[in-house]
Amino acid sequence: FIDQLQPHSTAYHIPTALRFHGPLDLAALEQSANALIARHEVLRTTFAVDQGTPLQVIHPPSPLPLPLTDLRDLPAAGREERARALTEQIVQEPFDLQAGPLLRLHLLRLDTDDHVLVLVLHHSIGDGWSLGILTRELAALYAAAGDAGALPPLPIQYADYALWQRTWLSGQVLEEQIAYWRQQLAGAPPLLTLPTDRPRPPVQQFQGAEHLFTIPPDLHAALLRLSQQSGATLFMTLLAAWQMLLARYSGQDDITVGSPIANRTRVEIEPLIGFFVNTLVLRARLGGQSSFQSLLEQVRETTLGAYAHQDIPFEQVVDALQPQRHLSYSPLFQVLFALQNTPATEIELESLTLAPFEINAVVAKFDLDLSLTESPAGISGQLIYNTSLFDAGTAARMAAHYGVLLQAIAADPDQPIDRVPLLSETERWQLLREWSASAAPDYQPRCFHQLVMAQAARTPDAIAVVFGEQQLTYRELNARANQLAHHLQALGVTSEVRVGLYVERSLELAIGVLAILKAGGVYVPLDPSYPHERIQFMTADSQIRLLLTQERLADRLADLSVRRLCLDADWPTIARAAEQEPVSTTDPDNLAYMIYTSGST
Repeated sequence: FIDQLQPHSTAYHIPTALRFHGPLDLAALEQSANALIARHEVLRTTFAVDQGTPLQVIHPPSPLPLPLTDLRDLPAAGREERARALTEQIVQEPFDLQAGPLLRLHLLRLDTDDHVLVLVLHHSIGDGWSLGILTRELAALYAAAGDAGALPPLPIQYADYALWQRTWLSGQVLEEQIAYWRQQLAGAPPLLTLPTDRPRPPVQQFQGAEHLFTIPPDLHAALLRLSQQSGATLFMTLLAAWQMLLARYSGQDDITVGSPIANRTRVEIEPLIGFFVNTLVLRARLGGQSSFQSLLEQVRETTLGAYAHQDIPFEQVVDALQPQRHLSYSPLFQVLFALQNTPATEIELESLTLAPFEINAVVAKFDLDLSLTESPAGISGQLIYNTSLFDAGTAARMAAHYGVLLQAIAADPDQPIDRVPLLSETERWQLLREWSASAAPDYQPRCFHQLVMAQAARTPDAIAVVFGEQQLTYRELNARANQLAHHLQALGVTSEVRVGLYVERSLELAIGVLAILKAGGVYVPLDPSYPHERIQFMTADSQIRLLLTQERLADRLADLSVRRLCLDADWPTIARAAEQEPVSTTDPDNLAYMIYTSGST
C-alpha cells in the first residue's frame, strides 16, 4: 500500500484553501484546528505495515504546526500572485504515510485583514465530502473560540466504519457484489483510444491542466426537462451525452467511464471525515442504439444497477476482474465524469467572511476528467486533461463539441445518435467553405501496376519487397514482373482473364500479383493451407485459365484440369522475355482480383 502510493503521493492530495476577510485571531484558529484534530481520529492516523499488511495507527491528540508566511513586505500588486504560487507549492509537498501527519495547514498573510489558509489532506484519510465537513466544522469551532463543545459528539469514528465494512463486505454479500461487476464489465475494452496530440508515454504521467466552460441557463433548463420527461436524472443525461461524445471521438461503440460516488449510505457516517468515496465504472454500448433517447434509457438502467452495487471498493473490483494492466493507463477506465450540485459558498461569521480561494495546482489522475457543477447561473464545467497527451486547444474543442451535442439532443432527443451534430457553425463554415474553396486538382485515375511503375522510375534503387533475408528493389521488382507479364500475355492472359496464385508467402507472390495486373489479367489468390476440396471448388468456380505455383506445391495440383506455371522451376524460360513495360488495354474499370473470404461459398 505505502510502496504503491508514495511515489505518486502528490496525485493523491486533496487540497482546499479558504480566504479570511476580516480580523483573524491566529490563536483561536490554531485552537480550532487542534480541536478538530482531536475530534476526528482519522486526522491523527498514519499507516504502518505489519508483515505486508497495512494498518491504521491512531495517535493521541497533539498540536499541529500552523506555519505562517507573511507577504506584507511585497508590493500589494504582487501579493496575490505570490500567494497562488505558494499555495501550489504547499499542495505539491509530499506526505509520509508512515510518519504523518497526513493533514497539512499553512497560513498566508496578504494584509492585516486578508489571510489565506491552505489545507491539504492525503486521500487515504479523506475525500471531497470530507473537505466540506472540515471547512464547516473549522468555522463553527472558530466562532466558538475553539470550544469543542460547540459541535455534537460523533456517533462513531472512521476506524469503526472500516472495521464494520471489512466484516459486512464478505461472504455472500461480497460474492453478489463481485458477480454483478463481473457480468457488467465482461468483455469491456481495456483502453479508450481517443485521438491524442502526443503518443501515450510508457508510464502514466499526472501533469494536468484545466479548461473551464459554461452551459447557459436556458440549455440547463432544457436538459432538466428532457431528464424529467425521460424518467432520468440530469446526471444520467449529461453522462450519456459525454459517452456519446467519447464514442464519436474514439470510433468505439463500447465506452466505460469512471464516476465518483460519495458512498455515505448511512446516517452515522455522514458527519465523518474519512475516505468513503468510491468509483463506479459506468459502461455504455452505443452499437445498435437508434437515438439518444434509447441510449439514455440504457444509461439509466446501468447507473441504477451500479448504485445498487456501490459498496464494493473499486480496487476490489479490479482485483476480481484482473483486467489487462499497463503502466501507461489506469485499469477499467481512463476518463472520469462527475456532477456536483453543491458549489462552494461563503461562510459568514460575526466579524469574518470565509470564501473559497482558487488553487491552480491541477493533477490529472486520468486522461480526461469532466466535472460539472449546477448553479443558478447554469452549469459550470471543468475539463481536466493530461498534458502529456492533450494540448489546450484540443481540450477546448472537446468542451465546445460537448456543448453543441447537448444543444442538439435537448432540441431533438429522438434523432439518430450518429447524426447528432458536433461542429459549431464556425467549424462547419470553415470545413465546408474555407477549406473546400480551392479548385479540385486534375486527377487522372491510374491502376495499381501503373503506380508501381511510376515509383520504380522515381526511386529505382529503393527497397520494394522484403521476405526474410531476401529483398528486391523497385527496379528489380518491376523488371521481373514485366518479364512474367510478357510470358503471361503469350499464354493468352488479357483483360478479365482469371489467373490463380497458388503460392506460399515469398518474393514470387509479389512478382506474380504485379505481373498478372501488368498483363491485364485478374489475380485469384489460393491459400496452400486450404483443404484440397476447397482449392478444387475455387479453381472451378472462378474459371481460372492459368495457375501460377511453385515446384514444391505442384504435386498437390495434379488432378486439376488447368494449365500450371511454376514461378521458380520455369523462371529460366520466363526470364527470356523483355524487361520493358508490356502493352495492355486494361483500365480502372476492369476487374483486378477475385478473393474468396473464409466464409465464401
